[in-house]
Amino acid sequence: MDIATLREAHPDHWMRATAIRTLTLDAVAAANSGHSGMPMGMADVATVLFGNHLKFDASAPTWPDRDRFILSAGHGSMLIYSLLYLTGYKEMPIEEIKNFRQMGAKTAGHPENFLLEGVETTTGPLGQGISNAVGFAMAEEALRARFGSKLQNHYTYCMAGDGCLMEGVSQEAIALAGRQKLGKLIVFWDNNNITIDGTVDLSDRTDQVMRFKAAGWHVQSIDGHDPEQIDAAIEAAKKSKKPSMIACKTHIALGHAAQDTSKGHGALTNADQLAAAKAAYGVTWGPFEVAADVKAQWEAIGARGHADHAAWKARFDEQSERRQIEFNRVFAGEVPKKLSATIKAFKKQVSESQPSLATRASSQKVLEVINPIMPETIGGSADLTGSNNTLTADMGVFDETNRKGRYVYYGIREHGMAAAMNGMALHGGIRPYGGTFFCFTDYARPAMRLSALMQIPVTYVMTHDSIGLGEDGPTHQPVEHLAICRATPNTLTIRPCDTVETAEAWEIALTSQKTPSVLVLTRQNLPTQRVEHKTSNLVSKGAYVLAEAEGKRDAILIATGSEVEIAMDARKILQDNGIGTRVVSMPCMELFAEQDEAYRRKVLPAGPVRVGIEAAVRDGGWDRWLLGERGREAKQAFVGMTRFGASAPAEELYAKFGLSAENVVAQVKALLG
Repeated sequence: MDIATLREAHPDHWMRATAIRTLTLDAVAAANSGHSGMPMGMADVATVLFGNHLKFDASAPTWPDRDRFILSAGHGSMLIYSLLYLTGYKEMPIEEIKNFRQMGAKTAGHPENFLLEGVETTTGPLGQGISNAVGFAMAEEALRARFGSKLQNHYTYCMAGDGCLMEGVSQEAIALAGRQKLGKLIVFWDNNNITIDGTVDLSDRTDQVMRFKAAGWHVQSIDGHDPEQIDAAIEAAKKSKKPSMIACKTHIALGHAAQDTSKGHGALTNADQLAAAKAAYGVTWGPFEVAADVKAQWEAIGARGHADHAAWKARFDEQSERRQIEFNRVFAGEVPKKLSATIKAFKKQVSESQPSLATRASSQKVLEVINPIMPETIGGSADLTGSNNTLTADMGVFDETNRKGRYVYYGIREHGMAAAMNGMALHGGIRPYGGTFFCFTDYARPAMRLSALMQIPVTYVMTHDSIGLGEDGPTHQPVEHLAICRATPNTLTIRPCDTVETAEAWEIALTSQKTPSVLVLTRQNLPTQRVEHKTSNLVSKGAYVLAEAEGKRDAILIATGSEVEIAMDARKILQDNGIGTRVVSMPCMELFAEQDEAYRRKVLPAGPVRVGIEAAVRDGGWDRWLLGERGREAKQAFVGMTRFGASAPAEELYAKFGLSAENVVAQVKALLG
């Protein structure tokens, strides 16, 4: 359908969609930066979706039963910014549009959930949004099953482009959604056949319609500029019990000289071409202006949801006080009051019984006491349930037959799992955790990074944390992964040394509000080090004195996880040799760095020699604690890995690579001269 026909056949729709296009052109031109083509091409779909279907209230952006709208093709951020401005979101005055991509503006180059209400998730890395959308839809299903359709009954809509569908994570997400039969997930594919390099067929010949059908989706193909076809397709999608993909054939940069070209993907800043496009659209308003009647129509759309919101509030008020409190608690991300007492009781029992357990098994035992009192947890594993120990008996399996189930079999999809967990956490009401081998954080890395960037408390259960996993060999033995996790801002990397520290690590992860946690857990058994029960959470300090020196303090051994056992064994030998030795357990460098200087210096005073012990490479924060925060506080050494591991039993590997009490003792003696 050409522009002239659209203008004549659907004048009101055309002018509303045109407002999106002109605001996009103005903002990108003013910034001399951005991506114009996608918002211009998908404006018709967005106009029909927001105008006829999306359940939202512009005055209440966080209303829990709103429909979720996710712009997976985040480079087209002016689409969502225009919609928020036009529909009357308080945080999106026209000044924000004028400051697109400028310092301090909420209108960042790609949509950021932490900057702006109305942006459900940070997108830009292609494929993440559609994968998040699967998690949003899973969360809605789970919460509807728990709280009933009167409180949770909404759709997740997602706009994805060719680039999103080329990214491998999209296939993981699409397959998972099809298997889970997420009938309230609707994806619009912006089928414009253009990428940055040129036409899609330069690099891809996938039949996307057949691909989605093969994964179990309901699929339709439409003219993405025909409002009647768009409306009918959304109606049909809402009736399907399968997830839906609507293939919208569109023209990138519609009406501009760059239409249907790769140039149309990026910033369209030529003043003459901009003016010509506006003339073709039939508008007379100036830059950053929208005709008053068109703005009023959009604001009416933004206010339409008031009635739905009010009806929801009335239904909420009809619920029992206990149900209201519980609903508000989980959406606020608050833990049950009994969690602290439960963790303390568990720790006391462990300190008394002193089991020797792999911390992956310790984690499962902690979950066995946590999951029954935290029904908002949804766990899972990337096909390693028995190895990650992430399933507990009370959970049940989440699938199309049991939406009250709380355990997800993600399959061999580490990236899709992590991205879906991000979506669950962003939806609200859910505390997701998921597991794989620590080495395979590499597969999940882009989504883990976004957990940190978006400030959401997803918990990553990463087992088989070192060469201690043994015979599977260097392909599965992580040596650099602790460094990568510790280098990621706003991430807690916690490597507990025993069951007590594991319980404290879980308490930290579950009480976190804005920070993801990576729990780094062993395959091999470890003795209980915390044999004296303490009610306080020592892991929350990041590092603490586990064993004090007897006599003059000559050396400090700093260790994490499984290597704390080595430090304790080395301490005994050193003390027997008259060398006073303190052992510091350092399960979380990030939390230790957050403590005040007085505490840090109390744990790591200047003077004694220092030896760090960890079955990983030294990079990743060790220098600060070994050299001292001023870089000259102690002689130091590091006992760890300098290369990839090997395939052999764990005890042989530790001996081969010098991860032994005897080597630690030798290092201390050499430093003392």
